[in-house]
Amino acid sequence: MSKYYITIEQSRVSFGDTFKVELEDHHGNYTCVYERSIEEAMTYAQNWCKQAEQREKEKQIHAKAIKEMNELDKKAGILTGFSDGLD
Repeated sequence: MSKYYITIEQSRVSFGDTFKVELEDHHGNYTCVYERSIEEAMTYAQNWCKQAEQREKEKQIHAKAIKEMNELDKKAGILTGFSDGLD
């Protein structure tokens, strides 16, 4: 079962009303955006939730690429301990 946390709040700001949309999916991914109407807020939330699995897949690919880059940097002597050699 997938679990999502969705909060939509109306906010009054100097340029008019907005809707603050806070979302968290079952993978722990979080976002916060502001939309101009309740319809746009609901559409954004619905689309964001539909994309949870694709977003997690992309996040895993990114994490794997970072890990591989770190391993290459260690082999090249660029990355040692907590230093990245860029200081």
